[in-house]
Amino acid sequence: MKSHGGFINVYSEVGKGTTFGVYLPSIKTELQNVEDQHRDLLIGQGELVLVAEDESSIREVSVSTLEAYGYNVITANDGADAVALYIQNKDRIKIVLMDMMMPVMDGEASIREIRKIDTGVKIIAVSGLVEKDRLAKIADTGVLAFLPKPYTAERLLKTIHEVLSGK
Repeated sequence: MKSHGGFINVYSEVGKGTTFGVYLPSIKTELQNVEDQHRDLLIGQGELVLVAEDESSIREVSVSTLEAYGYNVITANDGADAVALYIQNKDRIKIVLMDMMMPVMDGEASIREIRKIDTGVKIIAVSGLVEKDRLAKIADTGVLAFLPKPYTAERLLKTIHEVLSGK
């Protein structure tokens, strides 16, 4: 029996039952092509991203996502470590992903220290808490985007792409 270019295979045996096999042709839709092109736009070109995040699970997922999409990544567990790593790699780091709530030195203080080193650094602030007071405090630090937790891989990649391309 044929159906839309595919076919159905039926096998039946008395006392054992019936097996149906449905074979359909593979069809790639325009929507899939658009999604593939959209994902291609999110692929990095080896840019170095500093990920400052104290939660290891979030840090690991962010790193694996960024590396899978063509970015190089270095990580910091707290704000002071982020500042030290920025000093060591300031000529190579293209963007900083900074968690706002970290031990030792919080994101706000870290951003201010990194800005003293490089006023043009591209920074994305990340937080699970969207407090108007905290957002107001970082507004004058030159943060280019805010990424609320939890975020998807696509949202992370899109935000990084937008900040790097100046959109």
